[in-house]
Amino acid sequence: MAEVKQTQGKRKVGDGTPGPGRPKGSTNKATKALKDMILSALDQAGGEAYLLAQAKKNPQAFMTLIGKVLPTTIQGSLQLTTISERLKRAEERAKNGG
Repeated sequence: MAEVKQTQGKRKVGDGTPGPGRPKGSTNKATKALKDMILSALDQAGGEAYLLAQAKKNPQAFMTLIGKVLPTTIQGSLQLTTISERLKRAEERAKNGG
């Protein structure tokens, strides 16, 4: 059986005890890099206008994306709008160049 080290006082790097690790809620570097690449590709593809086109062309895939992006817990005030209302506003903004 492995021998357990008894530490006296403060822990030191390399003494065999685990460190504090990554702070709770912080993003893994690889995950952040991948997210940045995806957002960059979305910008290059046309951003909101591209997403609107995909919502019309592939509604099932778009709704899956919505389900993954929406937060699982909601805090604070909440303003409910339907997806069709949001798509209509996005279409209006796209027509007006904004």
